Amino acid sequence: MRIQKQSNLYQLTFMPRLFPVNCYLIEEEDGLTLVDAALASSASSILSAARTIGKPITKIVLTHAHSDHIGALDSLKDALPDAEVMLSQMEWDILQNEKKMEAGHPIKGGYPKNIKTKPDRFLSDGDRVGSLEVIAAPGHTPGMLALFDHRDGALLVGDAFQLRGGIAVSGDLRWQFPFPSWATWHKQISVQTAKKLADLEPKILAVGHGDLLHEPLAHMKQAILRAENGVRIHA
Repeated sequence: MRIQKQSNLYQLTFMPRLFPVNCYLIEEEDGLTLVDAALASSASSILSAARTIGKPITKIVLTHAHSDHIGALDSLKDALPDAEVMLSQMEWDILQNEKKMEAGHPIKGGYPKNIKTKPDRFLSDGDRVGSLEVIAAPGHTPGMLALFDHRDGALLVGDAFQLRGGIAVSGDLRWQFPFPSWATWHKQISVQTAKKLADLEPKILAVGHGDLLHEPLAHMKQAILRAENGVRIHA
């Protein structure tokens, strides 16, 4: 696992050279918020990172419920029984196998079927989790969330953008790393969400797959233009 720190954010990257999977620890005065739970094998490394920082993980927020974002949740909850677990109602419903399609589009990507941990709270657009503002960010999945830290301008977007293989809006295929595109539910909504996230003018872009990107706005806008053109061509 690789750790990179930027202001209040720690990016934890598993398999950084082969198939990078990120989760994040956000530092607050009284503890840490974990954003996403990476792979099923990631729990011990996440807990070790928190011990190194020297603060407890008190909150776990899931941007969405694909396997590479929720994999270690049960193990983490076993180790952190008092940690508050949060995600969107839509993602929980999909995880419970209650939805196969939304807005006429089939739901894609790997949703694990053996997650036992139940959420303590469902999040919606505009909610707050410590210093983080919750941003509804559907497209890659119907109920995906992004999180914006107003202290330093860090924007955690789940898979709304990828940076591995080149910056791209979710659904805009990059053959060097095609997996986020293949798992995208709705390309048009992905573009709408990308524009909404760019409007926040973040200082740091933190994605599920790829390195941190500083001063990302121009790059985000370029990726949005390319994705828009792709949507028009295939409309």
